[in-house]
Amino acid sequence: MHSRIFASLLAGGDRRSIGKSNQVVAAVLQRPASFPKLLQCMWSDDPLVSMRAADAVEKISVSRPDLLRRFWAELLGLAEETSQQELRWHLALIMPRLRLSASSRKRAVETLRCYLADKSSIVKTCAIQALTELSFGNPAMEKEMVALLEHFCVTGTAAMKARSRKLLQQLQKKKSTG
Repeated sequence: MHSRIFASLLAGGDRRSIGKSNQVVAAVLQRPASFPKLLQCMWSDDPLVSMRAADAVEKISVSRPDLLRRFWAELLGLAEETSQQELRWHLALIMPRLRLSASSRKRAVETLRCYLADKSSIVKTCAIQALTELSFGNPAMEKEMVALLEHFCVTGTAAMKARSRKLLQQLQKKKSTG
């Protein structure tokens, strides 16, 4: 599939709709070679196309994180550059699935920490999730995350409080079994 075909499937409607992104997900999973064409749509000038492309890429990356491998630098760059909240929340969820070097991982963590100051509660909640996932296996960062999650359990929005409680439980479970 060509990126224009993906863009036409992802266009139209309003921000409250995912449009035909699930159809795009199914098409790419059936034909993974088309993944780069979908990825191009994340840089679309049409905010509906870019957000729905990000939604589709994020959904695909759950079962096929290997498709992200070649594109980690571009995705990390987009995460650093974009101010579009819908792109930010999907990119936050994608970042822990990227295979990153130590220096790139540090950039991802810095970007996600910046997302904690975003005006969108969804972006902040996704950033908390991503930071916690990136902390797994790093005792110093896990300790930092416990403090941050405890803070958000008290000061965050309802979604941030709920997610923080759940993530604290995951970190405590990992600590007791690990």
